[in-house]
Amino acid sequence: MRTLIATAALIALASPAFAHFQEILPSADVLPEGGKVTVDLVFTHPMERGPTMDMARPARVGVASEKGVEDITSTLTEVPVDGKQAWRFERDVAEPGAEILFVEPKPYWEPAENKYIVHYAKVVVDGYASGEGWDRLVGLPVEIAPLVRPTGLWTGNLFRGVVLKDGQPVPGAEIEVEWVNDGSVMPPNEAFITQVIKADDMGVFSYAMPKAGWWGFAALIDGPEAQSPDGKPAATELGALMWVKATDMGGAK
Repeated sequence: MRTLIATAALIALASPAFAHFQEILPSADVLPEGGKVTVDLVFTHPMERGPTMDMARPARVGVASEKGVEDITSTLTEVPVDGKQAWRFERDVAEPGAEILFVEPKPYWEPAENKYIVHYAKVVVDGYASGEGWDRLVGLPVEIAPLVRPTGLWTGNLFRGVVLKDGQPVPGAEIEVEWVNDGSVMPPNEAFITQVIKADDMGVFSYAMPKAGWWGFAALIDGPEAQSPDGKPAATELGALMWVKATDMGGAK
């Protein structure tokens, strides 16, 4: 159950805006013998364990592999989280190699920030622990190109990536980083909820993951000017999201 921890609840009263993250989290990042993986799509605030927002049925959900890009939107099942709309699908990974699972959500209107949010999120699942194909790009409008294999990572490993817009690096891009809190961590104050880093002049960023679990990297880029639901000028936030899992050596089997 995703509920606000006490500290986050106090922060929610003090701050009108949270770091939104489009989750696309599989039941495993590596399938050593292939098989099925369950993938959950939730629009939420991972470190604070909520609140969860209603997520409209995505514009597109797909898989990029050596065979190309496959649209699997029709396989979605609605699975509410905290009474809010969320989604799930299953994927049978039958062959060795990386499958890049991705979601293109419909724009989400955030009145507190007077903007639409569109977070293009992806995650890599490695079939048969092949270690192949993990750097394949989907070709999304905004996307993170990994410079480190994003599967089979130990806690403390350095994850590196390049922020791309229309296939080109974004110098100085700002990246927000959050951990999917399982309830074991209570941030001492608001500064610890969302980590913030900046890409260099080549769009490259790096971050050492200090705890086991899923980490979301959200590169935020200004999109085209839009109109709010009441017809007034509004902004658009494009997010290039990538999810990476870290595993403790001590708990590895």
